[in-house]
Amino acid sequence: MTLSRNAKIGIYIAFTVLFVSFTFYAWQLVKTPNLNTRDPDDKPFSLYIPKGATYESVLDTLKKHKIVENETAFRFVAKLMKYPQRVKAGHYLIKAGMGNYDAIGKLRSGSQDPIQLTFNSSIRLKSELIDKVGSKFAFGAEGLRPLLNSPDSCKQYGFDTTTVICLFIPNTYELFWTVKPTALMERMAAEYKKFWTPDRKAKAAALGLSQTQVQTLASIVRAETIKADEQPRVAGVYLNRLKRGQKLEADPTVIFANNDFTIRRVLNKHLTFDSPYNTYRYAGLPPGPINLPPPGAIDAVLNPEQHDYLFFVAKADFSGYHTFSRNMAEHLANARIYQQALNQRKIMK
Repeated sequence: MTLSRNAKIGIYIAFTVLFVSFTFYAWQLVKTPNLNTRDPDDKPFSLYIPKGATYESVLDTLKKHKIVENETAFRFVAKLMKYPQRVKAGHYLIKAGMGNYDAIGKLRSGSQDPIQLTFNSSIRLKSELIDKVGSKFAFGAEGLRPLLNSPDSCKQYGFDTTTVICLFIPNTYELFWTVKPTALMERMAAEYKKFWTPDRKAKAAALGLSQTQVQTLASIVRAETIKADEQPRVAGVYLNRLKRGQKLEADPTVIFANNDFTIRRVLNKHLTFDSPYNTYRYAGLPPGPINLPPPGAIDAVLNPEQHDYLFFVAKADFSGYHTFSRNMAEHLANARIYQQALNQRKIMK
């Protein structure tokens, strides 16, 4: 049977309409925005896919946070792109308004987005460092703890299990969520080496201190004052005392030794606590840092103010600054003024 010319035209038109309709539908499935971060500022959604996760678990996470608008369309494109067989672990930023094709392509290819690791001097104990840093990565705290508690591992980077926290110079770093603990250590070692330039090393040597000793003293300076302009002067006091063979008698080391960071007023009962970190009882520097000193505090030690001060006490105006003195008589007079201010504010412990 031979089709008439009009019939052929009709079939052609019908086929064209179907083709265009299908193409438009397919384009909608692939390119139309289908992911919503539900954030009023359209901030990306952080999707974490652990090792061994399945496609269904990934989709469940997206559904739980109401990221996928049209699940059927997402499933169709995912199957078309064979994503269920190619799930890759990692951290991925899902941007508001992403289409199925772009989102699935990102996940399927394993194109991770780095996370930002930030730590500062608020970290005082190695256990805090392990928990804070470990929690940022897939390996968790338990993946990092053995490395920082292993004498052999610490020795590899030039530290012991007490001083190994010196390896972590406070800053913000970008790493992948799936990084291995050993790779993280290598990155920190590279950053440490980069920080300790020949100039800084030369200044430490001129002071007669090792890099670890400089960081230990810097941690005390940082605990004494957050005022950047005052840190070189405080560093100068402690260096003067070290040169004279005097005990540092630094209150922050007593607080660290007592392991009670709620102490606001150091009393005689705190001073008697027996610990190598108690610089009222033991001369010289403590075994290691009492926090993670930032670069500014380290540089304050390397570039101390030259003076003959041996004492300082917080100012009674609670401005965060200190009054410095050259002898005990001056210091005791200044200390009495500050103690009276503490009494007036009823700060007794």
